[in-house]
Amino acid sequence: MSTTDTTGADPAPLDDLKARHRRMWALGDYPRVAREIVSPLGGVLVDALAVTEGERVLDVAAGTGNAALRAAHHGAVVTASDLTPELLEAGRADHPDVDLTWDVADAEALPYADSAFDVVLSAIGVMFAPHHQQAADELVRACRPGGRIGIASWTPEGTIGQLFATMRPYVPAPPPGASPPPLWGNEDHVRELFGDRVRGWRVERRWLPVTHFEDGAGFRDYFAAHYGPTIAAYATHSGDPERTADLDRDLAALGDREGSVGPDGFAMRWEYLLMTGEVV
Repeated sequence: MSTTDTTGADPAPLDDLKARHRRMWALGDYPRVAREIVSPLGGVLVDALAVTEGERVLDVAAGTGNAALRAAHHGAVVTASDLTPELLEAGRADHPDVDLTWDVADAEALPYADSAFDVVLSAIGVMFAPHHQQAADELVRACRPGGRIGIASWTPEGTIGQLFATMRPYVPAPPPGASPPPLWGNEDHVRELFGDRVRGWRVERRWLPVTHFEDGAGFRDYFAAHYGPTIAAYATHSGDPERTADLDRDLAALGDREGSVGPDGFAMRWEYLLMTGEVV
């Protein structure tokens, strides 16, 4: 088996907002976060969609390819697309023998023909595209009628949704037209984005068990070291020790609120919304 590497190809120049997003996700070590904590979500989504051998599958905002790799192991013909080439390259380097295409692509302007795929999915990826309606329109356009769409997204109320809420006072306001990522974890919002173009939605709220941290401070330190959005929030106040200390305090407090100590130590449950449906 072989890997098709198109990570060096950039289909179009990026505007300033997209360029900033790309730089943000290249900060730190998101491949480590994916590998150590969130990788199970890709398998959950692929299994919920019942991906089978020979199906054409597009993973949008794939990151390091957790969902794409699971689909490929099912025998599907898979394309993993993401705005950030560094993430794709990390996935390709870790799995050189998986038969998979890695494409640099913007979720809001996918470089694929209409109805090109049987399954279009995104595991905690497309939610970070700033213009939600454009991204949803592209997911539908790329999927054939009768094909399947699946999305796993952090909920606003869950740990990662609350992480973004906690960081919001510490980062610049988003530009007009950009929407908060955790809105993709709101069922009503997703239904509104797709309208009557997707039917038969199957909706579940699930939780990712996380036992990676010793306490809230450990949660904070991990995200401050490895997670691009958190690194960017700290960088905004790099010359302001007081604001940095405030952010330190707030993120550690969030971690403590979201976790609990049991027989096996400090544990968290990160809530996400799983939605799958059929394109009309």
